[in-house]
Amino acid sequence: MAERRLVLRAVKSFHTFAWFTIEACMVYVLYTGIRGRTDRTTGTAAAVVAGETLIFASNGFHCPLTAVAKDLGDVTGSVTDIYLPHWFARNLPGIHVPLILIAALLHWRNWRHHVVRNCQRKLLLGR
Repeated sequence: MAERRLVLRAVKSFHTFAWFTIEACMVYVLYTGIRGRTDRTTGTAAAVVAGETLIFASNGFHCPLTAVAKDLGDVTGSVTDIYLPHWFARNLPGIHVPLILIAALLHWRNWRHHVVRNCQRKLLLGR
Protein backbone atom coordinates (compact mmCIF):
# COMPACT_ATOMS: atom_id res chain seq x y z
CA MET A 1 0.00 0.00 0.00
CA ALA A 2 2.80 2.43 0.85
CA GLU A 3 4.44 1.60 -2.47
CA ARG A 4 1.25 2.52 -4.38
CA ARG A 5 1.07 5.85 -2.53
CA LEU A 6 4.68 6.52 -3.44
CA VAL A 7 4.01 5.74 -7.11
CA LEU A 8 0.85 7.91 -6.98
CA ARG A 9 2.90 10.76 -5.54
CA ALA A 10 5.43 10.28 -8.37
CA VAL A 11 2.64 10.39 -10.98
CA LYS A 12 1.26 13.57 -9.44
CA SER A 13 4.74 15.09 -9.30
CA PHE A 14 5.30 14.21 -12.96
CA HIS A 15 1.94 15.76 -13.82
CA THR A 16 2.86 18.95 -11.96
CA PHE A 17 6.20 19.13 -13.79
CA ALA A 18 4.52 18.51 -17.17
CA TRP A 19 1.83 21.09 -16.38
CA PHE A 20 4.43 23.67 -15.38
CA THR A 21 6.44 23.02 -18.57
CA ILE A 22 3.37 23.29 -20.80
CA GLU A 23 2.22 26.46 -19.09
CA ALA A 24 5.71 27.96 -19.39
CA CYS A 25 5.49 27.25 -23.14
CA MET A 26 2.04 28.88 -23.21
CA VAL A 27 3.36 32.00 -21.47
CA TYR A 28 6.28 32.14 -23.91
CA VAL A 29 3.97 31.85 -26.92
CA LEU A 30 1.78 34.64 -25.53
CA TYR A 31 4.82 36.79 -24.75
CA THR A 32 6.30 36.45 -28.24
CA GLY A 33 2.88 37.10 -29.76
CA ILE A 34 2.56 40.33 -27.81
CA ARG A 35 6.12 41.34 -28.70
CA GLY A 36 5.50 40.65 -32.40
CA ARG A 37 8.06 37.85 -32.65
CA THR A 38 7.51 34.47 -34.19
CA ASP A 39 10.53 32.23 -34.46
CA ARG A 40 11.55 28.58 -34.15
CA THR A 41 11.54 28.65 -30.37
CA THR A 42 8.00 29.99 -30.45
CA GLY A 43 7.08 27.25 -32.90
CA THR A 44 8.55 24.61 -30.60
CA ALA A 45 6.68 26.02 -27.60
CA ALA A 46 3.47 26.16 -29.65
CA ALA A 47 3.98 22.53 -30.70
CA VAL A 48 4.26 21.50 -27.03
CA VAL A 49 1.00 23.31 -26.23
CA ALA A 50 -0.73 21.88 -29.31
CA GLY A 51 0.48 18.36 -28.48
CA GLU A 52 -0.86 18.64 -24.94
CA THR A 53 -4.15 19.98 -26.25
CA LEU A 54 -4.50 17.10 -28.74
CA ILE A 55 -3.72 14.51 -26.06
CA PHE A 56 -6.23 16.10 -23.69
CA ALA A 57 -8.94 16.32 -26.38
CA SER A 58 -8.34 12.79 -27.69
CA ASN A 59 -8.78 11.47 -24.15
CA GLY A 60 -12.30 12.87 -23.86
CA PHE A 61 -11.10 16.14 -22.31
CA HIS A 62 -9.65 14.33 -19.32
CA CYS A 63 -6.01 14.04 -18.39
CA PRO A 64 -4.75 10.56 -19.32
CA LEU A 65 -3.02 10.37 -15.95
CA THR A 66 -6.43 10.43 -14.22
CA ALA A 67 -6.94 6.72 -14.99
CA VAL A 68 -3.44 5.99 -13.71
CA ALA A 69 -4.18 7.84 -10.47
CA LYS A 70 -7.44 5.91 -10.03
CA ASP A 71 -5.64 2.61 -10.62
CA LEU A 72 -3.15 3.59 -7.94
CA GLY A 73 -5.92 4.16 -5.41
CA ASP A 74 -6.80 7.84 -5.63
CA VAL A 75 -10.55 8.10 -5.01
CA THR A 76 -11.11 11.01 -7.42
CA GLY A 77 -8.38 10.14 -9.89
CA SER A 78 -7.19 13.70 -9.65
CA VAL A 79 -3.57 14.26 -10.53
CA THR A 80 -3.64 17.92 -9.57
CA ASP A 81 -5.02 17.85 -6.03
CA ILE A 82 -1.72 17.81 -4.16
CA TYR A 83 0.37 20.35 -6.03
CA LEU A 84 -2.16 22.77 -7.56
CA PRO A 85 -4.95 24.65 -5.77
CA HIS A 86 -8.26 22.83 -6.23
CA TRP A 87 -10.12 25.78 -7.80
CA PHE A 88 -7.26 26.29 -10.26
CA ALA A 89 -6.99 22.62 -11.21
CA ARG A 90 -10.75 22.37 -11.71
CA ASN A 91 -10.77 25.35 -14.09
CA LEU A 92 -7.63 24.64 -16.12
CA PRO A 93 -9.44 23.97 -19.44
CA GLY A 94 -11.52 27.12 -19.04
CA ILE A 95 -8.37 29.13 -18.42
CA HIS A 96 -6.26 27.45 -21.09
CA VAL A 97 -8.62 27.62 -24.09
CA PRO A 98 -8.90 31.44 -24.17
CA LEU A 99 -5.13 31.72 -23.80
CA ILE A 100 -4.62 29.44 -26.80
CA LEU A 101 -7.08 31.51 -28.85
CA ILE A 102 -5.40 34.77 -27.84
CA ALA A 103 -1.96 33.38 -28.73
CA ALA A 104 -3.22 32.14 -32.10
CA LEU A 105 -4.73 35.55 -32.88
CA LEU A 106 -1.55 37.37 -31.86
CA HIS A 107 0.65 35.20 -34.07
CA TRP A 108 -1.82 35.41 -36.96
CA ARG A 109 -1.63 39.20 -36.60
CA ASN A 110 2.18 39.04 -36.59
CA TRP A 111 2.21 36.79 -39.66
CA ARG A 112 -0.25 39.05 -41.49
CA HIS A 113 1.78 42.16 -40.62
CA HIS A 114 4.92 40.44 -41.91
CA VAL A 115 3.24 39.47 -45.20
CA VAL A 116 1.84 42.98 -45.76
CA ARG A 117 5.22 44.56 -44.96
CA ASN A 118 6.99 42.25 -47.43
CA CYS A 119 4.43 42.99 -50.15
CA GLN A 120 4.84 46.73 -49.62
CA ARG A 121 8.62 46.40 -49.76
CA LYS A 122 8.40 44.45 -53.04
CA LEU A 123 6.12 47.10 -54.54
CA LEU A 124 8.44 49.94 -53.50
CA LEU A 125 11.62 48.22 -54.61
CA GLY A 126 10.16 46.62 -57.71
CA ARG A 127 11.31 43.15 -56.72
